[in-house]
Amino acid sequence: MAVVAPGQTLRRLTLPSDQDASGRTLGAEEIAALREAIESGTLTSTKGRFVRTLEERFARLMGLQHAYACASGTGAIHLAVAAIDPNPGDEIVTSPITDMGAITPILYQGAIPVFADVDPDTLNVTPETIERVLSPRTKAIVVTHLFGNACDMTGIMALANARGIAVIEDCAQAFEAEHAGRKVGTFGSIGCFSLQQGKHITTGEGGLVVTDDAELGRRLFLLVNKAWGYGDAKPDHYFIALNYRMTELQGAVAVAQMDKLDEVVRRRVALADDFTRRIADIAGLRTPRIGPGDEHTYWKYALNVDESVIPGGAVALAKELAGYGIASAPRYIQKPAFDCAVIRDQRTFGSSSWPFTLARPEAVAYGHDRYPGAYSGLERVLVLPWNDRYEDEHVAYIAEHLRSAVSAMREGPC
Repeated sequence: MAVVAPGQTLRRLTLPSDQDASGRTLGAEEIAALREAIESGTLTSTKGRFVRTLEERFARLMGLQHAYACASGTGAIHLAVAAIDPNPGDEIVTSPITDMGAITPILYQGAIPVFADVDPDTLNVTPETIERVLSPRTKAIVVTHLFGNACDMTGIMALANARGIAVIEDCAQAFEAEHAGRKVGTFGSIGCFSLQQGKHITTGEGGLVVTDDAELGRRLFLLVNKAWGYGDAKPDHYFIALNYRMTELQGAVAVAQMDKLDEVVRRRVALADDFTRRIADIAGLRTPRIGPGDEHTYWKYALNVDESVIPGGAVALAKELAGYGIASAPRYIQKPAFDCAVIRDQRTFGSSSWPFTLARPEAVAYGHDRYPGAYSGLERVLVLPWNDRYEDEHVAYIAEHLRSAVSAMREGPC
């Protein structure tokens, strides 16, 4: 139990959740847009206006020429990988600390995921960890801006450009995050975003891809649409592709959500900055490390917990916080992606193990000793909830109970 000072009673407060209306900005605007879409009778984006409006607005927001909506964040990554067009057996460098939806598209395109280690404090890949796993077969690099904290895109792009390697930015958790004064998603060849339930703006499921490259923009448009050349003089299905279109229902919600994005990001950042100030002096905790001049937009708030100072570390601290109704995620994910069965046991297409059968042995030698940053970082990270409906009292509540929980753990049983 937490230690309580004489005469003090720790209050109880129910926190908003991004899994329901309490933590989302969904409201009358989305309902009105949905009504308009339904009453129009046109729910396919090939004929409607909402998805097209979303794409135009998101392209302007990013300052890029092309934006296309799709069915999910996983779909966005798949579109990006397919647009880069790897040959079977080509290698794509990625992070082991990410959602599997950012990795399976690599396998579906016949390429080999090659994992770079991460910085143990940020859990982001770095130029140094990427460089260690590059090879003549490297076709692309997928960079994940984890939790809304930008990777070192200056260094990563210098490395990639020197070697002629395409970069795909996974910005699913990083709407309007910035590095060196530029929005993430504008550095690489293609940027990918997610509109899944818990993201900065949501349509339940959904995604967006952006690029400033005309050729890649054309391929992305076709890849969304089964490679059918809508608008061409003599359209055809030009190559293998799926239907990744977003519906007008999702588009209507997304357009209404776009109106709220700037305020959502502003509030997340302001409240996170306040939270950082409140807990900065708690021994054994490190607040997010943000690069100079970068803007972290806080999909979640990730703490680094020092087990030598706080007995039991992140796992024990999460249990203590749960007693106050504060849900948190020690480790973020239970194991690196290469430890999951699909990668570890090569469970892909039937019993073929394809495309792993095309891989260099050293490219798929996912030994633990190659990833000290990933294992160390997962041991220490504690991910706190963060959403659009937090108020000052919620931030104060989490800080108050976090301080009390750490104090109790350090003092031990009464």
